[in-house]
Amino acid sequence: MKFARLGAFEAEKPAVMVSETEAVFVDHLIKDWNRQELENGAIAKVQAADLNALPKVKVSDYRIGSPVARPTKIVCIGLNYAKHAKESGMAVAPEPVVFMKAADTCVGGFDDLVIPPNSEKTDYEVELAIIIGKTALYLNSPEDSKNYIAAYSISQDVSERHWQIERSGQWVKGKSFPTFNPIGPVAVTSDSFNPHDVRLWCTVDGEKRQDSRTSDLVFGIDHIVWYLSQFMELKAGDIINSGTPEGVGMGFNPPKYLTAGSVVETGIEGIGSITSKTVAFKR
Repeated sequence: MKFARLGAFEAEKPAVMVSETEAVFVDHLIKDWNRQELENGAIAKVQAADLNALPKVKVSDYRIGSPVARPTKIVCIGLNYAKHAKESGMAVAPEPVVFMKAADTCVGGFDDLVIPPNSEKTDYEVELAIIIGKTALYLNSPEDSKNYIAAYSISQDVSERHWQIERSGQWVKGKSFPTFNPIGPVAVTSDSFNPHDVRLWCTVDGEKRQDSRTSDLVFGIDHIVWYLSQFMELKAGDIINSGTPEGVGMGFNPPKYLTAGSVVETGIEGIGSITSKTVAFKR
């Protein structure tokens, strides 16, 4: 099942895709695709309903929001593709590199991406997003992780490299600007998506920049969820950005960073693609 949220910002309604272009609203079944509803079995409840009896709407008639409402946290894994670590001038870490980004960076996959004031080093990063389905804490093994994953989506883990790298301290500073985590267009439930070897890619103004497969992850999806659960309580609706492959703007010589007017398209096989237009910040 592919679920989505359609409507104006902060007025989205939960929906399920019934084709590539059509959806049905399910707000009579659940309030939203959010933490509380996911904890209370929203996916199973909606899957058990007769969706064919519901009126269809054209997705193109609506704004597509983040497929998950108001995640409590976004957890990110850094340097999780060996070639990306190399282009960043860093060694592959013996354990996952973990950092956070502000949860309210999460916006719809077609919303504008706002370049911060005076930024000259805003960068793009395609990532497979893991959406947690129920509380995960101290899991016994990576094999247990699949029982705690609700769905997968596409994250564009935008980074401002000056604040991330040159201003010292935690990477969170370069990751938490408003709009820096477009996600969508849908979430694909874990029972209908195999995340372990899918293609992910990113283009900027039509130029292919990133093109890899999740089979190249240093630490796999199940390992990531298990590992995080050893020191963090993961809750339903939480998003985990699993890492980006080589080809980020910082890795080119000279670097190829985003500027206002750039169009970033981000895609993952089996999920779809999102497109973000970059705009300059205005007060």
